[in-house]
Amino acid sequence: MSKVVGSCCSVSRTEGKTRETNASLMTMDKVKNHSSIDGMVYIPGGEFLMGTDLKEGFPADGEGPVRKVKVNPFYMDTYAVTNAQFAEFVNDTGYKTEAEVFGWSFVFYQLISKEVAKTVKNQVASTPWWWVVEGAYWKKPEGVDSSIDNRMDHPVIHISWNDAMKYCEWAGKRLPTEAEWEFAARGGLEQKIYPWGDELTPNGDHLCNIWQGNFPHVNTKLDGYLSTAPVSEFPPNGYGLYNIVGNVWEWCEDWFSPTFHVSDTGDNPKGPATGQTKVMRGGSYLCHHSYCNRYRVAARSSNTPDSSTGNLGFRCVKDI
Repeated sequence: MSKVVGSCCSVSRTEGKTRETNASLMTMDKVKNHSSIDGMVYIPGGEFLMGTDLKEGFPADGEGPVRKVKVNPFYMDTYAVTNAQFAEFVNDTGYKTEAEVFGWSFVFYQLISKEVAKTVKNQVASTPWWWVVEGAYWKKPEGVDSSIDNRMDHPVIHISWNDAMKYCEWAGKRLPTEAEWEFAARGGLEQKIYPWGDELTPNGDHLCNIWQGNFPHVNTKLDGYLSTAPVSEFPPNGYGLYNIVGNVWEWCEDWFSPTFHVSDTGDNPKGPATGQTKVMRGGSYLCHHSYCNRYRVAARSSNTPDSSTGNLGFRCVKDI
């Protein structure tokens, strides 16, 4: 089994595009009703303290310093976009995701069947739990013998930033800026580690879908899940948002930079004008304190706009 390069949180398509890119599939002639805010919650906007200076943070990710930021009010999807919603989009437009165009995506090794595992030839050098699976995409998330038939209320995965943008265009919405995402994720609380407070499991209750046990070998599934959970699982935060941390990473609009925000305006910031990777927020079912403590509301990560993995999805926002 040969190896490719990747990161712990998710994996990038660093190997050259060997097949037609999705650029030729980007024409969108069907758009949903732009006035609909069904399934969204009102986020009041205002000033908040963004980022963290805590030791649990990753300074190299640019989580700090804590700074005062202002965002305008907006609407945000109550849940991450589901398989059912993405299926409606695909059925309406005929859109093909980049995972389909490339012909493969990254899947966590424990989720792959024995039959598919026999066909896997590549894994990620630095994070060998990520395997390159031919035929894996949103509708067959673990490869050709898998299905989403019993997961229509789970978040859609194997979605690139480019894919998410096309869904937003069809839905008459957009991706959140990173500042909007963090403001919403905090749910009205100030400088708390998680959307519900500073304790990960208050009173022993699991409030998000992350890894328990010895990563990446044993997941005790104390929260009930090895892979994705339904989008309505676990209590919502103070703004009524479900699974804003854990479950799946969520794309943001911004280009990623570990330093740009230090000198950027604090008034509805949108990040740098250009970059190599796009911001991801919220962590996923594979996050664990021992290596990727990025299910905190201040945590950040990024990936290339054409990358897709089995723990990467999105939710949308809409301007007032």
